[in-house]
Amino acid sequence: MRNLWIFVSKYNAFFLFLIFEVSALVIYIKYNSFQKATFINSSNQLTGNLYARINEFYGYLSLKKVNDGLARENAQLRNQLKSSFYIDTIKKHKVTDTVYKQQYEYIVARVINNSVNRSNNYLTLNKGSNDGVTKGMGVICSKGIVGKVVYVSAHFAVVQSLLHKDSQFSAMLARNKDIGYVEWGDDINPRKCVLKDVSNNAQPRIGEWVVTSGYSLFPEGIPIGKVSSLHIKGGGYSLNMEVAISVDFSTLEYVDVVENKFAGEHSGLEAQQKKDE
Repeated sequence: MRNLWIFVSKYNAFFLFLIFEVSALVIYIKYNSFQKATFINSSNQLTGNLYARINEFYGYLSLKKVNDGLARENAQLRNQLKSSFYIDTIKKHKVTDTVYKQQYEYIVARVINNSVNRSNNYLTLNKGSNDGVTKGMGVICSKGIVGKVVYVSAHFAVVQSLLHKDSQFSAMLARNKDIGYVEWGDDINPRKCVLKDVSNNAQPRIGEWVVTSGYSLFPEGIPIGKVSSLHIKGGGYSLNMEVAISVDFSTLEYVDVVENKFAGEHSGLEAQQKKDE
């Protein structure tokens, strides 16, 4: 307290000047309408800018919550898509009473680890068997297919990315539905893959969409990318073509794990067929 009193006594002239200066400004603004209006407008603008910055700051802090909510909503909307259902008819051959039943469901997950520059790339998700994720499920995002689940623990799952030398997924040209399959190219480019074994009768076009066929882990029509080149060697009696991948794997944050309710029945039936052969 004594040091404070010494400080004030030493600079008393400066503090008196401040007091008289502030008092003069208050009187000047209070009793002059133009200056008063100018001061109010300036203070309102300053306050508004300050509130805007504060709001932006709080908005930034809540981005994760907003993103989580949007991802959950996106998964719910996917569950309502027509492609997520199958048609259960009462009579064979002639449809008289059609009921849509759920075939695909989606589990939203966040990517917590990812690689894009290796020959075999994987992602780690923050959802596991406790959330309904099982080995063999497909994984997609808002822009297209991502890969398939290969390892699962109670709380996490590892996904074999499309950017993996062993990844192959059934695909087709969106325009005429010619079937083939996609796999990652040999040049380890995270933005390119190859559509192979398309019929020679197909007439693909540069820029045409390549989508899932519905024959594998994913519903029909999920984007894979666009045809970027028709001059890929090694096609033989079929066509191979380069595809520009629609997903930017380096920026992946949220994905949807696809649960195909008929996957077990489908794979079991095909395994029985191979056994009988």
